[in-house]
Amino acid sequence: MTGKRNKYRKTDRLITAITGWIAGIILVALAVWGISTLFELRRYEETNDAQVEEYINPITSRVTGYVSRINYEENQDVKKGDTLLVIDDSEYVLQEQEASAALTNARAQIQVLESNVTTTTKTAEGTQAQIAAAKAKLWKQQQEYDRYKNLYDAESATKQQLENVQTALDVAKADYASIVNNYDAAVSKINDTRSQKAALMAEIQRREALLGRNQLNVSYTVIRAPYDGKMGRRTIQEGQLIQAGQTMAFIVNQATGKWIIANFKETQVSKMHIGQPADIEIDAFPGKTFNGTIESLSPATGARFSLLPPDNSSGNFVKIVQRIPVRIKLINAPGEISLLRAGMNATVSISKRNG
Repeated sequence: MTGKRNKYRKTDRLITAITGWIAGIILVALAVWGISTLFELRRYEETNDAQVEEYINPITSRVTGYVSRINYEENQDVKKGDTLLVIDDSEYVLQEQEASAALTNARAQIQVLESNVTTTTKTAEGTQAQIAAAKAKLWKQQQEYDRYKNLYDAESATKQQLENVQTALDVAKADYASIVNNYDAAVSKINDTRSQKAALMAEIQRREALLGRNQLNVSYTVIRAPYDGKMGRRTIQEGQLIQAGQTMAFIVNQATGKWIIANFKETQVSKMHIGQPADIEIDAFPGKTFNGTIESLSPATGARFSLLPPDNSSGNFVKIVQRIPVRIKLINAPGEISLLRAGMNATVSISKRNG
């Protein structure tokens, strides 16, 4: 019995010793972790409310129609000017042809008016010659009438002869007046035709603009990549009807690069400034540190840019620490930055010594 008791006592002492050592190691580790954490907190401002950002823009249609061909796949790299999809342009081509025919017709009417002006001008010139002849005839008849009037007054001519000469004079006057009126009418017609030409020129400009708009509509049926980028999720199919303004796809703009948006507490940004270096850890790449510099600080808190900004004067007030978005430019090699994807979570640390 005594031997067994001694054996149990040795086992208890051994367990107690091991437990003590383990507890001591844990306490030392916690102390080291606590001191390290306090040291880091004194040296760095840190936030894990940060994400990788890059411009993701929608591809929208400017016309209504059925999708006839799709030339991209999800997550495909595209270059600026690449054809992404084609919309059936049959209706728009017909509208373009109709506008082109109307423009051709209007231009033909201009030629008709110009021909009318030329013809009427020649008519007026011929009428001017007739006016000169009628004027000479009228002068001759007037002389004849004056001579017979003198003869009649001297009783050397009969009244019948005077009346015949008077009639001839009246006819000459009427002919002259008629030819002058014809000339005035020709000149007026020329002016009217020129006025019609001015109005038709304005109509031609309107039809040219209409044709240009129809040509634009035809060009809008071919949707191209606006810049180098990477396509997002594909949500449309061939044969699908799309409306003008409808979003058909999203493209990630790789030309503008990537950056980090870190949302620091308002109590952390007092000493931050543009150009200050930052260390970035991406959750997707543990153990790897990316480098960056502060590019800008938001002019307002994130809440102020929300759809419904808070109004503290409208009810009970509860003070909440606000966040200030800080934009950080990545300065790593392009190959390293290309590994990042928009929306990835990050942890950003900024040294207080550089404040």
